[in-house]
Amino acid sequence: MKIETLLAQAGSRWDETTGAISMPIYQTVTFRHPGLGMSTGYDYSRTVNPTRQVLEDTMAKLEGGCKAFAFSSGMAAIDCIAHLFKTGDAVAVTEDPYGGTVRLFDKVYSNFGIKPLYIDTSDLEAVKKCLSEGVKAIFIESPTNPMLKIADIRAIVQLARDHGALTIVDNTFNTPLIQRPLELGADIVVYSATKYLSGHNDVLAGIAVAKDPGLCEKLSFFQNAIGAVLSPQDSWLVLRGLKTLSVRMPKQQANAYAIAHWLNANSRVKRVYYPGMLKSNRHRLYGKQFFGPGAIVSFEVDDQAVVPELLSRVRVFIFAESLGGVESLITFPALQTHNDIPEETRERLGINDRLLRLSIGIEHLKDLITDLDDAFSGAGIRGGP
Repeated sequence: MKIETLLAQAGSRWDETTGAISMPIYQTVTFRHPGLGMSTGYDYSRTVNPTRQVLEDTMAKLEGGCKAFAFSSGMAAIDCIAHLFKTGDAVAVTEDPYGGTVRLFDKVYSNFGIKPLYIDTSDLEAVKKCLSEGVKAIFIESPTNPMLKIADIRAIVQLARDHGALTIVDNTFNTPLIQRPLELGADIVVYSATKYLSGHNDVLAGIAVAKDPGLCEKLSFFQNAIGAVLSPQDSWLVLRGLKTLSVRMPKQQANAYAIAHWLNANSRVKRVYYPGMLKSNRHRLYGKQFFGPGAIVSFEVDDQAVVPELLSRVRVFIFAESLGGVESLITFPALQTHNDIPEETRERLGINDRLLRLSIGIEHLKDLITDLDDAFSGAGIRGGP
C-alpha cells in the first residue's frame, strides 16, 4: 500500500464495534477488568491507551519499524532514547542540531557521564574518526537545523555497524513522506511530531520508531517507566494531521523551492541554504535517500541591521519559533532556537547574527514573495530580483 493511502486512512479502520472513521479519543486513565487475572489488553493509559496505540501503530507502519512510541514532546522522545546509554558512553551528535538537543546533551546527560561528541555528520571522514574513538551511537539530524546539511545515512549506517554503534536519525524536517531512515538501515528514527507530522501548530508531540525487536523492548520499558507519554487528545490531533501530510508537504516544498531561488537572486542575501539548490553537493542523494528538498529555507543577509528590519516588516510571514505548520514562519536562530549554543560555536557553524530561517507554509506563493519583497524594500534595502 502506498504511503499516501496509509496517511489518508490513519486510524480510520480501528473501531470495529461502531465503524467510526475517525479514531475515538479514549480519554481515560484506567480500564475495567473483565475478571480477576483478566485484561482487555488495556489496564492503565501510561502503559497503553487505544488512541495512542493507533498513532504508534500507524507510525511503525509508515517507517517500516517493529514498534513506535509517542511522547509528550520531541525532547521527551530523545530523552527516552538516551536511556539506552550509560555512564562513560560517548555519543556522536550532529554539530548543528536543534538547540534543545544540545541543551539536553550538554546540561542534562553530561551530569550522568554520557559524553556528547559534536561532529559534522555530512563529512564521512569525521564520522569514521569518531567511530574509531569508540562512540556508542551516531545521532544525526539530516537536514540539520538550521544550516540544512545533508548526511549520507546509508554510508553512516554501514560505518556504524562495522564498529557496533547505533545510528539514530532525527527526521523531523523530512517526515516519512520524503525520507525513511529505517529503510536506509538506521536503528531508530525520531521526530518532533509537533512539526510537519501534526502540521497545524496546535499540539506538542514526539515520536520514536525502532526497527530491532530488542531495541523496541527496551524503549517500551523506558517509555512506561519514565511516563512522558502523549495524551489521548494529542494523539488524536497527530493522527488528524497525518491524514493531510501528503497534500501539505508537496505544496510547502514547491513554495520553498521558489522562495529559495528568489532569495538567491537578492543582492542583499549573502547565501541561501536549501537542499533543493542545484549547486548542493548532496544533490546526488536525490532519489537514493530522499524524495524532495523539504520546506525549510535558511538565508544569510549581508548586514546584521537588515535582520530587525525584516522581522518587523513582514506581514504574511509570522515572526515565531517552531516550524512545519501550514503557516509560514520566520525565525532568528541565534536568539531563538539556538540561543543555548555558545556564541563562538554558533559563529563557527554559521548560525550568526545575519542568519534567518523560514518555515514555508501553504499560502499562495505570490503573497509570500510579495511579503518578503515588501519587507526588503520597505526598509530601504531593496535588493530582490
